[in-house]
Amino acid sequence: MKEITIFTVSQANRYLKKLLLNDRVLQDIHIVGEISNFKLHKPSGHMYFTLKDAGGIIRCVFFLSRNKELTFVPAEGMRVVARGNISLYERSGYYQLYVEEIKPEGIGDLYFAFEMLKEKLKKDGLFAAEHKKPLPRIPRCIGLVTSPVGAAIRDFLTTLKRRFPYTRVLLCPVAVQGKEAPAQIIDALRKLDKLGFIDVVVITRGGGSLEELWPFNDESLARAIFNLKVPVVSAIGHETDFTIADFVADRRASTPTAAAEMVVPDMKELLRHLDVQEQRLQAILKNRLKHSRLILENMARSAFFYHTREKITQGHQQIDEMWPRLVRNLLYSMKLKNARLNILEEKLQAINPLGIMARGYTFVKNEKNEIISSIDSLEEEQKINVFFHNGEAGCQVIKIRKKEPGLTEKRFYHVHEGNF
Repeated sequence: MKEITIFTVSQANRYLKKLLLNDRVLQDIHIVGEISNFKLHKPSGHMYFTLKDAGGIIRCVFFLSRNKELTFVPAEGMRVVARGNISLYERSGYYQLYVEEIKPEGIGDLYFAFEMLKEKLKKDGLFAAEHKKPLPRIPRCIGLVTSPVGAAIRDFLTTLKRRFPYTRVLLCPVAVQGKEAPAQIIDALRKLDKLGFIDVVVITRGGGSLEELWPFNDESLARAIFNLKVPVVSAIGHETDFTIADFVADRRASTPTAAAEMVVPDMKELLRHLDVQEQRLQAILKNRLKHSRLILENMARSAFFYHTREKITQGHQQIDEMWPRLVRNLLYSMKLKNARLNILEEKLQAINPLGIMARGYTFVKNEKNEIISSIDSLEEEQKINVFFHNGEAGCQVIKIRKKEPGLTEKRFYHVHEGNF
């Protein structure tokens, strides 16, 4: 009788896993299918999905250690080719493909990633025409972001010097290929934007393969270009090369030479334009002067101008006739005013206190310099000052004699002169 071997569930799963691991075909297999049930586990960064076709499905897991170099994000319905090894997940008892690499079916990985990012940024509005900033007519200073060596910077500066040598250029040297290039370009752009005197920024490099131009397809760089205050011109590669930076930039030039032609005017053409404008301005001024001269000549010959001139000459004659009359009136008016002043002067002299005092009148003040108007204000032996028209005398009251009521004779009081 054949001996029966009994397995536990864990033992069975472990046995099946060994069988799968020992199969060379299953340890390096390429499977094509359509992505379904895609899930990105954010805390860990692992990706879980299934590949399916018309006849079946297979579970797939793409760990962070493998997918961190991925240049695109897998999505539902995307048809891809996944390479990896098939093994059994013992805990759940189902087998799955442990993905090592994944590529879109039918097109290159980089090109597919380019199209995916392009579509994403387009939906976000980074390519919209209403966000494009105009270029300055004549920039005073250009910020140049490129490699300090190579044909790109040489072509740009040569063309700039030929067309408009008066514009300054501030070079920010950066790497234009390799993994470090995007971060260096972003840093250079932000520094130039903060300076405040840069009128336009040009990002340029020569041609190359898709891999060499790949730093300019970086999403962070695209958003940095979009957020700059200063306008940006992108001149990357040759005429047939397009990058994400080209779509986000405010203007795209096919070559570094074309970028220089785009950002500055041709000095010779500008001078010719100024000559034409000067000739037009001179012609306009000559026509206006001629027209104004005709108007003045017509006015000089017109009846209105003649009558106006006659009125002015008659006005001069009337002024000459009225002048003697005005002088006579002024002299007569001054004579009347002088007579009036003489009368007023006589009246003032009549009531002048000094004139009255000259006829023998005086007035008295006490020691406080107060005028004494009544004998009731005097006391015997009081010191007083008596004022005459030509001086004053310090006196002392010797005796006071008041006028009796009803009497009209003069009042007398004796004084004794002295120095007070």
